Order: sequence, then C-alpha cells, then structure tokens
Amino acid sequence: MARIALHTLGCKLNFAESATLARALVAQGHTITDWDAPADIYILNTCTVTHQADRKAHKLLRRAARIAPNAHLVVTGCYAQTNPDAFRDIPQVKAIIPNLHKSRLPEYVEALLREAPLPESALPSSSKGTWTFFPSASGEGRTRVFLKVQDGCDYKCSFCTVPKARGPSRSAPPEVILQEALHWAQKGYKEIVLTGINLGDYGKPHGIPFLTLLKTLEASLPPSVARLRLSSIEPNLLSDDILDFIADHPRWAPHFHLPLQSGSPEILRLMRRRYTRTLYENRISAIRKRFPHAGIGVDVIVGFPGETQLHFEETRRFLADLPVSYLHVFPYSERPGTVAAHLPGSVPWPERLARSEVLRELSLRKKLTFAQSLLGQTFTLLLETETEGLTENYLRVELEKPAEAGALIPVTLTKADFEEGEVRVFGRLLTEPADLPPHSNGGPYEPAPSPR
Repeated sequence: MARIALHTLGCKLNFAESATLARALVAQGHTITDWDAPADIYILNTCTVTHQADRKAHKLLRRAARIAPNAHLVVTGCYAQTNPDAFRDIPQVKAIIPNLHKSRLPEYVEALLREAPLPESALPSSSKGTWTFFPSASGEGRTRVFLKVQDGCDYKCSFCTVPKARGPSRSAPPEVILQEALHWAQKGYKEIVLTGINLGDYGKPHGIPFLTLLKTLEASLPPSVARLRLSSIEPNLLSDDILDFIADHPRWAPHFHLPLQSGSPEILRLMRRRYTRTLYENRISAIRKRFPHAGIGVDVIVGFPGETQLHFEETRRFLADLPVSYLHVFPYSERPGTVAAHLPGSVPWPERLARSEVLRELSLRKKLTFAQSLLGQTFTLLLETETEGLTENYLRVELEKPAEAGALIPVTLTKADFEEGEVRVFGRLLTEPADLPPHSNGGPYEPAPSPR
C-alpha cells in the first residue's frame, strides 16, 4: 500500500471531489499524507479560474518533485482538462487526468503502483468522452458537509473557462442526492450545504426542478440535520418560489450568495451575463422582503476589458447602495480560449488591484454595518471549535466563553468591531435559551460607521 499526498486548489466542488477520492483511496488500503511529507504518489486537483491558480499548480508540483524525486505525480482537475500540455515539461508527472475521468482516479493509482500501462483516459489526449455526474461530498470538521448536487455549466459568459473545464450542466435525481445526504446525516453532521457549478440549473438531464430537490430533502432528512443551506446561485435562477419555500421552512438558512460580476450594464453585456442590473436589484429586494436579516454575499470582478473608471464607479455606487452583507472581489484574469481574452481595452494590472482594494474596503464596511445592526439579537450558532462558529445568516461569531464544539446553540450578539484588518463579531451563550424564531428576521438595519 502507498503513501498518497492529495492537495486541492479552487472551489468547494473540487474539495468535495478530492474528499470523495481520498475516501476511496483509503478504502483501498492507502494512507493519505500531507503535501509537504514524503509520499509515493502526489495527486494535485487543479483549478484554472485565474492565472494565479495555474502558477500555484506548477509551484506545488515542483515542490513535490523536490521532496520526493522518485515519486509519481498525478494531475487532475480543471487545469488538467483545459490545458493538459502545460504539464509535459515535468518528468515526474505520470498521469494527467481530466475532469471528464476524475472519478476513475483510484483505478489509475492502482495501475501506477503496479507499473502497468495506464488506460487511454489517463493520458493528455483523453479530453473527449461522455460527461457524467460524479457524486461527491466533503465534511468540514464534524459540523457541516458540502454536498455536490450539480456540475457543469451551459452558460457562455465571455470570461469563463468553466464550460470547457467542467462540461455541460448535469445532476443526479433527488433520490440519489437524498441517499448521499442521509449518509452524512447518520454520521452526525448538523448542516448540509448544497453546492454546484451552476446550482440553480439543477435538473439536467432528468428534468426534475431544483425546487423539487429542496422539497425532497426537507421532507426526508431527519431533524438531526438542523440546518440546510444553498451555496452560490445565479440571480436569474433564484425564483420567488424558491425564496417562499425557504421562508416557510425554518431549517433552510437565510443566507444567499448571488454573483453580480459588474454593476455596469455595459460591462454586464460584454461579460454575456444572463441578467440585467435591474433584475439583480429586484432579487436582492425580494430576499430582504422575506429575510430582513439574511446574509447576502456578492461576487464581483473588477478590471474587465473595457471597464473605464466611470464603469467601475457605476459598480461601486451600485454595491454601496445595495443592502448586502459582504463582497467577494476578484481582479479580472485573462483566460486563454475565452472571448474576453481578445476584447480591447485591457486594464493595467496595478489598476485592477487598486479597484479590488476599493471594493474590499467597501466589503469590510458592509460586514460591520450588517453585524452591528444585529447586536442584542439571538441567533443559532453551529460551533466549529469551542469558541467559534457560523450563524444561520453566515456571521462568524466568537464566543465570550467556550462551549462544546459541534453544538448548535443560541447566542446573543454582544459586540462587532474592526480589529487587525477584519470584522470580528462576539456573542454570549444564553443560559436559559428561549424558543428561537424560525428565522431571525426583523426590521431593516442602519448603516454603521466606517471601519477606516
């Protein structure tokens, strides 16, 4: 049996798939070890959303080759799918497994250990075939699990390599997802997070709507799964019916993450997004109407080709006025093979970073505004450690006194402040907890002072 190091870059789906592959390798009798430890095989599950992710992959592979010169290196994931030739100059790389065949990785590991010829699907030329759904999940500590319910994307955003890296939109029917969720419920996990590349596009090829999946999980999961949560969902796919269902069923978390990418109508058009700024604003209003204290996150890209200072100011002002809780900000990164890579008006990299910093500071102000508006109110906290956890509306809260890790407890928020470049929120455990409302809703919150 072999010592295998497995490292993952990128999104929650990649981590879910790596965790599933690791469990399969352990079941075969192998030992999973750290990337910086000597191993017989190093498996890198790559990302290719940005050029930084590409560079990090090469850096990790070179490090593994130095640690164990005689080890076999195996590359899989999105970078392996979109550009397998990028690894040809690393002699220790013995297998380049695209996402298309990632689920067969344990089989290829066995072939490497036997020094047997690798199947054609483990070679760089194997980028064609039939995409299937690879069920996977990753547990985070002993508290929550990320459950993949959808993969791939049929959208054609001008900046994105995901359709090439992940294939067409596809998913498993609700009964298959339910069985996987029940497995994790039996292991004691209290929160299940539904993840996907384009989560709201769930339903292909079987034709069962996403809302039906939510209803199936709600009706069939035991009460021990106290919290269910959606990961990022496209604004045009977050329907009123989905919002109404979540509002009517208390264990679905009032937390939503909606990618915006730009607040400029012209840049949205160049990005080939499937919604307008007006639709996005409508979805935020629809959330706030039902969940005044919901956590709402936003993805935004700055420095897209053709984005002038005026376009950026449109985005900044739009975000400043939106009642959202936090931002995930990304400087635009050129991706080979995308439409955007050939658009005129490239923004200098220093300017992209400067615009990113402006929006990150705005995000800090919004986090503080959101947290301070909730002081004195009671929420449920799922403790990841003895002193820290997440509320249903996605606030990370530190306890004034420790409690049992893994517990789901009522806490009253006591303090929110700006410390060491971050927003920190503190809470006190209720000694005699009263029944909590289904969602901790209330009136709209007022702006807090700037942390700067």
